[in-house]
Amino acid sequence: MINVENNKQLQLDNQLCFPIYALARDIIAAYRPLLEAIDLTYPQYLALLVLWEKQEQSVSQLGEHLDLDSGTLTPLLKRLEQKGLVNRKRSLADERIVLISLTESGSLLRTKAANIPPTLLKSLSVSAEELENLQRIICKIRKNIHKI
Repeated sequence: MINVENNKQLQLDNQLCFPIYALARDIIAAYRPLLEAIDLTYPQYLALLVLWEKQEQSVSQLGEHLDLDSGTLTPLLKRLEQKGLVNRKRSLADERIVLISLTESGSLLRTKAANIPPTLLKSLSVSAEELENLQRIICKIRKNIHKI
């Protein structure tokens, strides 16, 4: 005999993962037209956010910030370099380390990107405080899920 109560746990509407997954896709889709206006993909935008804040980073440092491995990050950085937004160079101290820094064009793009967060926030129809609370909860879950 099937326990109906246990089956409710396996219904899509009762899963935490699905609305988070769907929301992530929806938010990235909302970013798309804003980023197309400055000729960036969402992952490229994330990499530039780190570089605008931290300036020069090694590929591994950038990967840690973005939770991406170098196999994913390297092609993304090559495309940013082809667009003239970043420079890649080997560290003089250790040639195994590749350093990423912004070009002048990459730095100037920050000004064009400045309208993206407020534009997106406005389209979400939630307050900045609600988003801060959500972000805090998401970060807490991410921190704890790695302990499982």
